[in-house]
Amino acid sequence: MTIQIFGHKSPDTDSTGSPIVWAWYLNEIKGVAAEPKLLGEPNTEALFMLDRWNLDKPEIIADVADDQPVVIVDTNNPAELPANINGADVQAIIDHHKLVGGLETKGPIDITIRPLACTATIMLDLIGADAAKMPKEIMAAALTCILSDTLEFRSPTTTDHDRATAETLAADLDLDIAEYAAEMFAAKSDVSSFTDAELLRMDSKEYAVDGTKFRVSVLETTAPGVVLDRKASLVESMKTVASEDGVEQVLLFVIDILNEEATLLVPNDLVKTVAEKSFGASVDGDTVVLPGVMSRKKQIIPNLKV
Repeated sequence: MTIQIFGHKSPDTDSTGSPIVWAWYLNEIKGVAAEPKLLGEPNTEALFMLDRWNLDKPEIIADVADDQPVVIVDTNNPAELPANINGADVQAIIDHHKLVGGLETKGPIDITIRPLACTATIMLDLIGADAAKMPKEIMAAALTCILSDTLEFRSPTTTDHDRATAETLAADLDLDIAEYAAEMFAAKSDVSSFTDAELLRMDSKEYAVDGTKFRVSVLETTAPGVVLDRKASLVESMKTVASEDGVEQVLLFVIDILNEEATLLVPNDLVKTVAEKSFGASVDGDTVVLPGVMSRKKQIIPNLKV
């Protein structure tokens, strides 16, 4: 049976590109039938990557069948995976997030979780010398994933190894990293076609703090003003999204890639308390700027307090 490879729901560039990279490896190097899949519509940066390198958009699936062989990438959190994930035959996990727990497997599996900024970096290590056989579009997918997850090396999650891997890929592709990253971020910043609810869910994860459930959303952009101009309608949509998703509150962090800071929307006293306790911020108004905050994984989620 063909192995399905997918990342988390609300797929970003890494959860779109890494399944493509690993499917290539299994098919072309290991001789194992595999297909990349998505658990939702990819964001605009991921769509840019697919279009720029003429890559087929993976099929979007809603769930997995019992005993379907799968490889999970860019997450190990059951809340971010299909409802029947524990009924599937999980064969491997490749990830760069903390271990959450809750997944059940039908036997021993390969698990690779490393403290790197991007799943694609880990994959290049696992592929090893066979990476030299990658066609340019697969190399480009890996590079795009790394530049996206590191915000072109601005994110505090970036390691020297991520940077070196990206620089090697860029050299092989004859790409200027700064110029290519600017194209990527321009695509990511174009959110004009999305509703407020879509923006709030586009790059988000559910997370509980002392019994309070949050949807923690980030929007990484080079044009934060475009998003913040929609502040009033976004705040109103937070109520609907929170109700529909069964969380207490949506936390929206607008990440300014170029100025390396986040703006948190502060619609009520709960979020004000979160901002003050979590980041030592002084809140005066319906937004607060958090200098240096760039990473949900490393700087936002670990610090959340209520």
